[in-house]
Amino acid sequence: MGLLDKIEPKTEGQRKLVTALKNPNIEIVGVFGPTGTGKSLLSTAYGIDSVMDGTYDRFIIFRPVIDVTKGVELTPIELGDLYYRVAAEYLNDLLHGYISGSELGKLLESKRILIADPHFLRGRTFDNTVILFDDVQNASPENVCETIMRVGYNSKLIIAGDPIFQSVSNQEVNVGSLIREILLGEDKTVVVDLGLKDIVRPGAKRGLRLALELRMRKRSLSDIESKILNSARVHSPDADVITVVEFKDKKEELNITSENAPDALIISKEGYLGRLVGRGGERIQAIEKDLGMKIRCVELTSSLKDIVTAVHPVGWIGKHIVDVDFAGPSLQVSVISDALGAFIGQKGMYIRLLDHVFNKLMGIGVIVSTVEAKRKARRRKR
Repeated sequence: MGLLDKIEPKTEGQRKLVTALKNPNIEIVGVFGPTGTGKSLLSTAYGIDSVMDGTYDRFIIFRPVIDVTKGVELTPIELGDLYYRVAAEYLNDLLHGYISGSELGKLLESKRILIADPHFLRGRTFDNTVILFDDVQNASPENVCETIMRVGYNSKLIIAGDPIFQSVSNQEVNVGSLIREILLGEDKTVVVDLGLKDIVRPGAKRGLRLALELRMRKRSLSDIESKILNSARVHSPDADVITVVEFKDKKEELNITSENAPDALIISKEGYLGRLVGRGGERIQAIEKDLGMKIRCVELTSSLKDIVTAVHPVGWIGKHIVDVDFAGPSLQVSVISDALGAFIGQKGMYIRLLDHVFNKLMGIGVIVSTVEAKRKARRRKR
């Protein structure tokens, strides 16, 4: 039994990834999603199986080593042998419980598994090789393209990354997102998007919620958003407010006149919504009176559906939203097909409002997909 056979896919997204990895007609597999979704584990298990069963001669791993405190990439020039030891420890941690350290060591010593630096690839060709470029969001686009050019005969390239949460903060472009866009539509290439529902690592969901919270707390507020925050602190001093996002001007620009649409959203930490609003809503009413604005409040949880429904101008739309999750670099809202028009709005005004709000909040856009409604079978009267 191979390593990959020991790892049972737990989600539909993981099953799609395994199918793509095992398909001999697929030459490039791109897998993108947050930490804890099994991207590295499943890809590495496939790579090791492939050299052990003779499908490929070598399994080569490229993985940028990042100093997370400075947000810079380190190479063997700076680290020397430490670069390769760090990468080897990553393999030990990843495969703990699936393969012994001695077996892994033998594969590394025999060079059937190689840890390589993606900065020095010119002149090389990888035939009969499976290549994993992991954590691609931390690399340069040029390194990734150079790797693709080095893929030779009977080889498979796996590119894995997180285009939202783990990119290097000082990069001018979102490399994970850029590489995903490059791969879409390529011949003999499959792109698999994994989201929050595919997270299986214990603690990863909490960690991502805290990462979302950190991103929201760090964002700069406009003058009006600062006034809303100050008013919330006066009238709800015991509420933990994460951030405020205001979009009154955008509503007016899009000509959205629905009474259900708020002018701004206050986001609190989970468990503090009641303190923010007040037992009878008196606190939020006082904030609204202070500012002459319509304010809605929501608490941050691991699901972003509450924020979508709080912003959306159609009050009943939440009943027709099936799922809200990340798809590549975007937030994808899955809506029952019958409600697509109501969700998008005339001339796309509603989804444009959502896109504006989430770009302000998290720097990501919003896309929509449809799901067919399940029709209830009619019971025949006896």
